[in-house]
Amino acid sequence: MLWVKAFHLIFVISWFAGLFYLPRIFVNQAMATQPAEIERLGLMTRKLYRFMTPIAGLALIFGIWTWAYYDFYLGPGWVWMHIKLTLVAFLIAYHAWCGKIYRDFAAGKNTRSHVWYRVFNEIPVLVLMAVVILVIVKPF
Repeated sequence: MLWVKAFHLIFVISWFAGLFYLPRIFVNQAMATQPAEIERLGLMTRKLYRFMTPIAGLALIFGIWTWAYYDFYLGPGWVWMHIKLTLVAFLIAYHAWCGKIYRDFAAGKNTRSHVWYRVFNEIPVLVLMAVVILVIVKPF
């Protein structure tokens, strides 16, 4: 079971690397003016999103496997897990939102400024902080 937990953490860390970097590329795309720069950033966005999507799937598969093994959903002492799973659902929605933004940039339909993307870029950091505190401290 320790292997499953290890792989879960490896894929979660890899997924978060993408969730941290992809919105940063969006910041640069929103500021880009030269056609070559726009094309290069679009290619980077496409490759990163296509790479991080299966990584997210593997993180979820190994997370569900771990969750099922330990019966984390049982009992009143596992409230932290319910909150964590809600945050994971939010991250999945954030990932999908990043996919929509990627498609909007690819279609030339971006309407937001680089400042908006700078704020958007901080969301996964805050979620990661909350998840780590929930898992390590188990305050509920």
